[in-house]
Amino acid sequence: MTSDFYDDPELAALALRLRDIDATVRRIALLDLADLDGDAHVPLLLAALGDDAASVRTEAARALEAFESPATVRGLARLLSDEDAGVRAAAAQSLSELKLPESARELLPFIATGDPFVRAAALRGVRELRVADSVKPALAALDDPDPLVRREAVAVLGYLKRLDAVDALTRLTIQDPVPEVRRAAAGALGFADETPAVLAALLAALLDPAWQVREEAATTLGKLRLRDAAPALIAALDDAYWQVRLRAARSLGRLRNLDALPGLTSALTHTIGNLRKEAALALGEIGSPAALPALRAAENDLDPEVRKSVRLALQQIGAAA
Repeated sequence: MTSDFYDDPELAALALRLRDIDATVRRIALLDLADLDGDAHVPLLLAALGDDAASVRTEAARALEAFESPATVRGLARLLSDEDAGVRAAAAQSLSELKLPESARELLPFIATGDPFVRAAALRGVRELRVADSVKPALAALDDPDPLVRREAVAVLGYLKRLDAVDALTRLTIQDPVPEVRRAAAGALGFADETPAVLAALLAALLDPAWQVREEAATTLGKLRLRDAAPALIAALDDAYWQVRLRAARSLGRLRNLDALPGLTSALTHTIGNLRKEAALALGEIGSPAALPALRAAENDLDPEVRKSVRLALQQIGAAA
């Protein structure tokens, strides 16, 4: 600690409290530090990362979320291997809030460490930084034995929209043994070009045993506007899970597929209001006058959001006519 801290009476008092034998006093001092303006107190926060008490280390990790620097990133990354799970989680959360691309230099080496939690947290930290240097380790991590690491690697490549990762992502969409990874891979394909391999992978995912994967596949098919997927999406309007039906309805609206009209008009009477709303919006996007009778019958729906969507759909069809 330098004498500079003692030039400010408030900082001097807080520095003294951070040396108190009571961990609760030290933790509360960190809360008070976090409320200060400027960054003169950051060295105190960094020093607290090495406190003997896990509660203090956790609070310091949380407070440093707002003060990005190479020293901060290094300190938080070291805490990813802390013996306390709460400390590790706080450090990972703060690292996920990184905004400066240059922070990736400090974090990238941790993607290759032995602990899966560290590898996954490092990938999560570099994800939104969108730096080219994260491509190679993320591609390698697609074959990581830990599913959490694979999922975070998929997210990195999805954010970067890497076409050279499409083959690996289609493989994971179909073959990965963990539903969460398959779901992430299906979602990441939303930037891909329209190819037979991508279509085949997403159509297979639309039949996945896990409904969350089917839901994501239906969403991505709509984003890519893959018209050859329309029959499978129409079939998905009868999925056992309404969440999958909802995404299928939304995607069919984007495709403006007339063959979807019977399934979408039927969905206007479903018990789930969100599904009725999406069906109405999809019918509006398709714009066919054939949907008018079903939409008019839904004008007095008990759900105000559904009524609003029905009115919008009727306006769209009227404008199209």
